[in-house]
Amino acid sequence: MKHTVFCIFFLIFSIGLKAEDGHRLWLRASATSPVIVQCARHSATLDIAVNELKKGWQGRPGETVILKLVKDKQLKNDGFRLSATEIQANSETGILYGVYELLRRQQTGEPVRNELINPSYNLRLLNHWDNLNGTIERGYAGYSIFWHGEDSLAVSDRDKKLWAEYARANASVGINGSVLNNVNASPKMLTSEILQRAKAIADVLRPYGIKTFLAVNFASPQVIGGLETADPLDPEVKKWWYDKAKEIYSLIPDFGGFLVKANSEGQPGPQNFGRTHADGANMMADVLLPYGGIVMWRAFVYDPSDEDRAKQAYNEFMPFDGQFRENVIIQVKNGPIDFQPREPFSPLFGAMKHTAVMPELQITQEYLGQSTHLVFLSTMWEEFLQSDTWQEGEGSTVARCTDGSIFDQKYSAIAGVANIGLDANWCGHHFAQANWYAFGRLAWDNSLSSAQIADEWLKLTFKPEKQFSPIDWNLIFLLPVKQMMLESHEATVNYMMPLGLHHIFAANHHYGPGPWWAPKDWRKDWTPPYYHQAGDDGIGFDRTANGSNAVSQYHEPLTTQLGNLQTCPEAYLLWFHHLPWDYNMKSGRTLWDELCYHYDEGVQQVRQFQKIWDKAERFVDAERFSAVQKKLREQSLNAGEWKDACLLYFQQFSKMPVPYELERPVNNLETLMEKDRRMLHRGPTN
Repeated sequence: MKHTVFCIFFLIFSIGLKAEDGHRLWLRASATSPVIVQCARHSATLDIAVNELKKGWQGRPGETVILKLVKDKQLKNDGFRLSATEIQANSETGILYGVYELLRRQQTGEPVRNELINPSYNLRLLNHWDNLNGTIERGYAGYSIFWHGEDSLAVSDRDKKLWAEYARANASVGINGSVLNNVNASPKMLTSEILQRAKAIADVLRPYGIKTFLAVNFASPQVIGGLETADPLDPEVKKWWYDKAKEIYSLIPDFGGFLVKANSEGQPGPQNFGRTHADGANMMADVLLPYGGIVMWRAFVYDPSDEDRAKQAYNEFMPFDGQFRENVIIQVKNGPIDFQPREPFSPLFGAMKHTAVMPELQITQEYLGQSTHLVFLSTMWEEFLQSDTWQEGEGSTVARCTDGSIFDQKYSAIAGVANIGLDANWCGHHFAQANWYAFGRLAWDNSLSSAQIADEWLKLTFKPEKQFSPIDWNLIFLLPVKQMMLESHEATVNYMMPLGLHHIFAANHHYGPGPWWAPKDWRKDWTPPYYHQAGDDGIGFDRTANGSNAVSQYHEPLTTQLGNLQTCPEAYLLWFHHLPWDYNMKSGRTLWDELCYHYDEGVQQVRQFQKIWDKAERFVDAERFSAVQKKLREQSLNAGEWKDACLLYFQQFSKMPVPYELERPVNNLETLMEKDRRMLHRGPTN
């Protein structure tokens, strides 16, 4: 009898664990106590706030919580005042954000004090690179949640349910804007049929405080408007955009504005008509101004020239600083190349003192193992946001240069390229959800530490109800898994591109190594040898005054620091310097040996991650445990391939042995190169 009861209990317990497919994200908690919520008003947004409190309350049973709209000059935008029993805000969305903050603190054990909490940025957006046919460029979690094809524009109940779940997840971390489509935008996005579906999406997102934005194709007046030109100074072109804006706002009264990729990677733009970026952006800004809309104009531009690609965005945009309208924001990728595993910050941050500039981060891991590798990106973003530009003296961090702390600007914003698709767990990897979460938290508060964010996410996403001893869960699961997350980005840099190496991926798919890839008919700046410059004389890209002089785009003392071998951080050494293989590093090793040690360390770190996760098995439901375990095994294999491919390839130039105390290569270079050729397919990099 006892055996039967035990088996039944174990079966029920196991079923409960197996029910986790990750779809609930970090919003798994349910109420453990009743609560009384008092709110004098009703609206779609306020009703959501009240229901969230009732569904998730874990405070004192029978407590009364007051939600109160006020007029408080100390509260900015969607900020709120928080206490254990009351939330005050100037706006309904502020009340909603306060509710999520209160519930998060209850669920993670963080104290609830009397606090005034304001967001770092006015606009906190996800950029979806979703196409109308349902595919997602650089998406690794299935098809689009928004688009299923131009012949499938009807809105189903399933669509609305999914969009509401998506909106709830965003609101819970303070994200308040969504760009619904790819920056490589189809002109068809602005056709009436497509706009009707965009309206349906906006209607679902609105109660959660999320504004809808669209990426637009600059040539739309020609392609779908039938005009002979898209010249931004042509009166007919201006009228076409005015009429289109009027149509959009009649459907979506709170429409946020346009995201524009222009004159980049073949996309049309004002330069096609002899005009400038300022001409194009300002025309669109004038169109949107009566409605309160904005233009986010991307600075990701580069030409097939002899100029160092890392310098081109700065060269192209700095001459127009101060010439953009107030409702134009220049959207700049975190680094000067393209979402690399590690880059110095783009020199545009802080340099454009009279133009609003917003960071663009990539949540989807295009260059960081995609949906296979476990890489917690918060540490990379924290490093970027806290980098000192020195543009207004010491302490002029990227965060302060973009959030309005230093420069007087009407709008402040930050964007993250989304990693969301139709996969049950939304992101393709259970731990990739942490990057969505981390982006939202840093967008709300750019001073948060990655350790705090990782701690929150693990408690919200994996903490069991009451099956285990809290001490055991903390010691065997929380602490080691959090440390794994915090080390994961550095580990990836180690086994991919240490010491400032960059863009040495296999062509186009950007997944595996390909330092050798350089077809004669391709642009040099699309090939890895352009960036690593490996030869018998050494390795690295010389960006000092003796090379491309990219260091000159940074403010002193950075120009001198980065250009001097004695003061350049070793993490960026080969980004700024071309050095001989026997160059003496701070460790006392040669450059070649130091590279070998970094690659080996990255492999060993990932293998340690496997051990940490395997040891935590009893604290994780079977479905998620198995999925993550499988991904870690593949990541470990990939890390070994990265190490072997890069060291064997570069060894042809260094002609130096791998230090004998390190693990020997187990792959053949020819085999890895053949694998790369089989994976090759073409596509833009965004």
